[in-house]
Amino acid sequence: MTARSFLRASLFAVAVATAACGGPSDLPPKPLATHFDDMYIAQIPLDQKQQVISTQNAWQLARMENAKAEADLGEAGVQVDIATNEKKAAKLAQDSALSSKKAAEQSADQNRVNDATRALRAAELAVKAAEQRVTYLIAYKAWLGRLVRFSQENMYYREAQYELAKAELAKKNNIAPKGFSFETYPTQEQERAGRVGKAKDKAEALRAKALEARGAWQKLQTEADTATGQKTQFPDPMAAKPVKGTDPAKGAGGFTIGNDSGAGGAPPPVDNPAAGAGAGSGSGSAPQ
Repeated sequence: MTARSFLRASLFAVAVATAACGGPSDLPPKPLATHFDDMYIAQIPLDQKQQVISTQNAWQLARMENAKAEADLGEAGVQVDIATNEKKAAKLAQDSALSSKKAAEQSADQNRVNDATRALRAAELAVKAAEQRVTYLIAYKAWLGRLVRFSQENMYYREAQYELAKAELAKKNNIAPKGFSFETYPTQEQERAGRVGKAKDKAEALRAKALEARGAWQKLQTEADTATGQKTQFPDPMAAKPVKGTDPAKGAGGFTIGNDSGAGGAPPPVDNPAAGAGAGSGSGSAPQ
């Protein structure tokens, strides 16, 4: 292979890898480029710092939400592994039911044949439900992967709001450190607002797919439970969970699946952590 051919092949491999990750525009967010040093506004009275405090709190909450999203994604991987093993167990039960039916047919005992036929039908439905449950949890995990990206974008967006609030306060008090350019702060905040809005849309699209897979699993699981006459209690990570209180510091809100993001107000009891994305509590525009 010539040097030129090798270079062409290498570039093609990089292009394929980049496309698989969503392309250059889908790269993880980078840290903010512009920060305002707190020391320059330290002497300003607290009653003038309410916006700074509010945006700082929103930023800290976004950081905790990012950590929670990462933890949820890790747990989802465990759930997929467990469901995969349960699917294997269901298939073994189906094989056993099939063997029992063959043995019953050889016995010529029609009562036994009827019982074995019903048992096999129930086992077949259980396998279908188990297979769809794995599909559902894989889709759920994919959604959580996008929620992690959203939480990263939201974290930097909230930080940009915080930096803007400090810059606005400095400008209002005629404070201008060397090299200070106020215009960079609203520009930075708006750029991050656009990124978090796009991340939210992508997360919503995968959430819709996960909910569709969940609905298919619930239908098959109901059929399997009816056939066996027993109600199964498989964990359902996308089931709505009640929100306890309105204080995120005491456990309300956050990225616990089943709750809203909570930043900027009391979270409604929904099953979508990204539902409140961009509900800005700080300065500047919020993503739509």
